[in-house]
Amino acid sequence: MFNYIKKNYGWLIVTLIAVGQLGIIIYHIDLSNGFSFKPDAERPNMTGLEFMVHFTGEIGIRWMVAVLTATPVYILLGLNNVLVRQSMGIATAVFSFLHFIFFIWDESFAQTFSEFNYIAGFIATIILIPLFFTSNRKSMRKLKNGWKKIQQYAYVAIVLSIVHIAFLDDIWIAYALVIGLGFIIRINPIKEKIIAKRLEVLKR
Repeated sequence: MFNYIKKNYGWLIVTLIAVGQLGIIIYHIDLSNGFSFKPDAERPNMTGLEFMVHFTGEIGIRWMVAVLTATPVYILLGLNNVLVRQSMGIATAVFSFLHFIFFIWDESFAQTFSEFNYIAGFIATIILIPLFFTSNRKSMRKLKNGWKKIQQYAYVAIVLSIVHIAFLDDIWIAYALVIGLGFIIRINPIKEKIIAKRLEVLKR
């Protein structure tokens, strides 16, 4: 049991965090008058369903940013765990799907195409579908090099997601800065210098 936890601690931590976040959704379910959602105490200006839309969207993009910072973290610190990246990818997709479901529940499916930022969010959600179903080792073995090509569409999804929230909340600037810095670190000359410096420090 200890060896399993030691080997999979990253995956377990991500799973526990995601389950806790799902628990917040369950906590807000109100069955006293049909099936609805209780308003959040910290956002009394929102209805329960509006809070669900906001909450799931916020958590979904945070997981997406976390997934795309995995490679920069590996470059900077040498930490690499495919299972953690996959589990964060699954969490991203789950909360993004829930976000879309709650949105059309609150607004309607037709509303998805009423504004540019909604369309951007919808396309990002569609992109996440193949990423979700291939975020496992079986798909990695079966698709081989094709797996990486499919997963690269995550970059398109994050750009569209940032466009989506840019019309809704100023927090998009922080996400854009983190993602932008991650892209800079990925540039080959910069990446090679960082890795060489890290290895040099480890040899001391």
